[in-house]
Amino acid sequence: MKLDILNNVFIKERRLLLELSVPASFKSALPGQFIHVRFEGSYDPILRRPFSIHDVCESRKKNKLTLRVLYEVKGKGTQLLSQKKPFSELDCLGPLGHGFDLDGIPQAKKVYIVAGGMGVAPLYFLAKKLADNPACPADRREPVVLIGAKTKNDILCEKEFKDLGCEVRVATEDGSKGLKGRVTDLLVDILRRTRDEGRGLPIGKAGTIYACGSKPMLAAVFVIAYKYKMQAQVSLEEFMGCGLGACLGCVIRTNSGYKRICHDGPVFDASDIIWKE
Repeated sequence: MKLDILNNVFIKERRLLLELSVPASFKSALPGQFIHVRFEGSYDPILRRPFSIHDVCESRKKNKLTLRVLYEVKGKGTQLLSQKKPFSELDCLGPLGHGFDLDGIPQAKKVYIVAGGMGVAPLYFLAKKLADNPACPADRREPVVLIGAKTKNDILCEKEFKDLGCEVRVATEDGSKGLKGRVTDLLVDILRRTRDEGRGLPIGKAGTIYACGSKPMLAAVFVIAYKYKMQAQVSLEEFMGCGLGACLGCVIRTNSGYKRICHDGPVFDASDIIWKE
């Protein structure tokens, strides 16, 4: 499908916000799903690249919505994407993949959103869905958002999360803002202070964690969730071949065998993944 580019601007060094005009059918898109982009006019990269859906919002155009993608220039594919101009087109498939499951939110005592680096990309859409969900109790619509980055200049979406009513905490590896350390250190610090509130509750009722970031970070989130008897859903960052589950190029070991990140994920229950190879 060819999508019109509305905007593609730098918001910070190496980070851009891309806006695409998409069909009204994207209203059913779920947080954690992605689009798969092909870069026409170039055989390098030859494969499509996955990009998390950062937001879906209203458009002035009839029967259209605006889809936003937050991305970082890291290689040839994203370098090509950063050069795309408004009024040009982008070849995309989507929305694809299995997103975050929000059904357990009303029963959870507390909701934590944990973002490592560019992991904020799909998690803003998640926080927005919670804020707009009347089925969720008021306190669940305003989750605690933990953002981790190398420096204060690398922090993304802090204001945007606050505008949704979220409580936002920050950790930086160099200590330039917030807690000095990783975002998982910040999560442990907060849970230690509140652990008595969830004591004696069954798993999932003490709280739910939604996380996206590097694989080592997500493995640490699983260990923390297990210790504090919390449910954790994690969105895996991975290169994909077809994006449809046919090529088996992005598999991960789980307790029920190998699963395809593009088709069965990218969101999984953290307890289902075999983290140690």
